[in-house]
Amino acid sequence: MMCSRLRPSLPHLLSLRLLGTAASRTAAAVKQPDVLSATLAFEDPSAFKVKSWGELLRALGIFRLCSFPMLVNNSGKLMSVARTLLGRRGFSLLLRPTVYAQFVAGENESEISQSMEKMSLLGLRPMLAVPIEEDLGESTGEKRYDDNMKAMLECVRISHSNAWSKDPMMQLKVTALLSPELCVKLTTLIAQQPYDLNLLVRAMDGEPINFPGLDESEAAHFLCSLRRLNKIAEASVNKVRVLVDAEYTYMNPALTLVTMAMMKKFNKDGAWIWNTYQCYLKESRSLLLEDMRLSNDEGFCFGVKLVRGAYMDKERKLAEKEGRLDPVHQSWEDTNDSYNGSLDVMLGAISQKPERYRIIVATHNEESVRRAAKRMEELRIDSDGGSVCFGQLLGMCDHVSLTLAKEGYAIYKSVPYGSVDDTLPYLVRRAQENRTVLQGIRKERDLLKQELYRRLRGRS
Repeated sequence: MMCSRLRPSLPHLLSLRLLGTAASRTAAAVKQPDVLSATLAFEDPSAFKVKSWGELLRALGIFRLCSFPMLVNNSGKLMSVARTLLGRRGFSLLLRPTVYAQFVAGENESEISQSMEKMSLLGLRPMLAVPIEEDLGESTGEKRYDDNMKAMLECVRISHSNAWSKDPMMQLKVTALLSPELCVKLTTLIAQQPYDLNLLVRAMDGEPINFPGLDESEAAHFLCSLRRLNKIAEASVNKVRVLVDAEYTYMNPALTLVTMAMMKKFNKDGAWIWNTYQCYLKESRSLLLEDMRLSNDEGFCFGVKLVRGAYMDKERKLAEKEGRLDPVHQSWEDTNDSYNGSLDVMLGAISQKPERYRIIVATHNEESVRRAAKRMEELRIDSDGGSVCFGQLLGMCDHVSLTLAKEGYAIYKSVPYGSVDDTLPYLVRRAQENRTVLQGIRKERDLLKQELYRRLRGRS
């Protein structure tokens, strides 16, 4: 079986699409519960009662700064200047109690454990993220990739060895283990001649392989990278679910290729390796349907991280520069339709085979969260049964996360960790990619203010 963007057979596509249609008919037949609408209104500032005075004030201050586009867009330059002026130690002293403390779990295992224990008491689960990735022109060599692998194996260990998380998850960036340049070349090759998944699986097992279209050095690097991925998967299976992030369209087919190969090898009895689908891309639904078909044909379980996406500006500029059609939906409404349609497809599949399919609804969009919760109730999917969970970023959207946890849903927070030097480039990149989210946190700021005023009135 080939892993590629093969045209799925009509019966397969129809059957998968009918899952969403059937769910829609169920929704029409079942009265939408008023109780659910009330509990998931996300209007209650009491969700922040668990936060200390310092945490309230810190969040309010940082969210206020994040509401200024100029600050977010130039955050990298501003931090670089601040580090030059203050020196490494002074810069760390400034950032640690502020931006770092808001969005990062800690630097060492002790600090991470403290953060995770606090999250666990609030009903939140950690999804640890090693803040390392590469883009074109940043490739570093096999030793650095091996070091990155060791960091990710340590992430597996930390995720599994502590008692603060039921069904732990972690995030993985393939470009921390496989050069972006080779990802781009593989993407080109896949478009010309599909790669056989079995070829990659045999390479993961240690078999010497000649990869079509790659020269000797590229093939050697690809083989090393597949074995790095294999070691991480072997360490995590039956312990920690590994969610592979999507990145840019010019390398995503290669990322999906290796991810589906990992799924074929390791997802025989459960969804331990998951792939990410970016619903702001016009082709996202068809990609999801094709990969569902492939998982069904090959007989492995299928895990999905569903996101809207974070590389919009760069994707559009690159498409314009290269004279290609814009791969991103033209409007926010189209992206919402794409997200909700893919969500319906997955929930329909889960309602029929909960042991074969899993999804994390990774979004800060309240309407998508409510929609997912309603469909789960209509389709009788357990709110904490493991097949469906929700995800938001650490330090953001807590009014949604804490409310979901209170109502008994499985909710994860994406948790980067590491030193100030290691995490800040990651945070800057995330801030710039998610600036529309950062600039749209007025509701969370208002709820934080309401909680602050409530406490002040209580003291007067």
